[in-house]
Amino acid sequence: MPERILVVDDEEDIRKMIISMLASASSCDRQDGREALLAGNYDCREAGDGLEALKVLNSGEEFDLVLVDLVMPNLDGMALLERTKDKYPDLPVVIVTEVNDVSVALHALRNGAYDYLLKPFEREQLLATVRQALENRCLKRENDAYRTNLEALVAARTQQWKNALSDLEKAFDMTLEAFGDGLDLRDAETATHSKRVTAYTIVIAKKMGLPKDEIAVIARGAFLHDIGKMAIPDEILRKPGKLTNDEMAIMEQHCYLGYKIVSRIPFLAGAAEIIYAHHERYDGTGYPRGLKGDEIPLGARIVAVVETLDSITLDLPYRPAQSFEAARKEIERWSGRQFDPQIVKVFLEMPAGIWEDFRREITAQSQSSLRKV
Repeated sequence: MPERILVVDDEEDIRKMIISMLASASSCDRQDGREALLAGNYDCREAGDGLEALKVLNSGEEFDLVLVDLVMPNLDGMALLERTKDKYPDLPVVIVTEVNDVSVALHALRNGAYDYLLKPFEREQLLATVRQALENRCLKRENDAYRTNLEALVAARTQQWKNALSDLEKAFDMTLEAFGDGLDLRDAETATHSKRVTAYTIVIAKKMGLPKDEIAVIARGAFLHDIGKMAIPDEILRKPGKLTNDEMAIMEQHCYLGYKIVSRIPFLAGAAEIIYAHHERYDGTGYPRGLKGDEIPLGARIVAVVETLDSITLDLPYRPAQSFEAARKEIERWSGRQFDPQIVKVFLEMPAGIWEDFRREITAQSQSSLRKV
């Protein structure tokens, strides 16, 4: 397809001469194999001044090059250049003029002109300049197409990577759920405890407006908060009565043991910190490290509240379950001492019946899953 060139000059004779030069390429001009870029394949259109040229450009016609005189009435070549570069930044413009002034040429080039032709010029000089401008435009188009294809390829590969990572995360989460279910089966009295604590934690984290990615990390920490209990002897873990001081010391090791198990997996580094700290107290009297206030990871501070909620409302061998209202009052009473007061505030703002509704739903889901096994 021939390249389209717009020739802009207020002198008709000059326009006709330029078009004639472009149309008069002989077969000898084609011996270098560039026939697609030589004059016999140029489709020329002319305009008498800058305003007429703008009308032609704005009409929707597409051009590959503009040859424009510098000095013209109504709208001169420099003004046309500026407007052209704003609206058609990829369209090369060659300034053609009798003004033999280096500063004018530099000004045109700085404003986006591809080249500067001084009248009078030889036919070969015109053809060479036109050819170079068109080759340069062709190269830019190829580069743009390559960049677009490369960006599309990178985007596709990135999406593949994200999908693979998402699949990996799902696989991890399924493995984690198996661990949690294994712990619940080992300690029948706390069946589905991990799932309830996770659900309660997510509800509060969302209410606090935490980012989705952070909620995911906190949820994993909540689900695995008691994973260290798998390393606690059965006679202590399942003891129906109150633990002795020595037994309690062993039981308290589950935070560190769980941290050691999970921290080996880089993907779960954030969750491991929650596991390690979920029995710390806001006033610094908790275990195992005596962390205080904001030293305790936010996820661990949330888990501390919801685990207490679940424990108080759970039937245990050494005491019956208490009501959710009683749990709310107990958590409020320990605000600022055992619990982060800001998290307690969010917890108390939640509808009173929401926790019991969640418990019923999780219990029903667990029973349904067991029937399918």
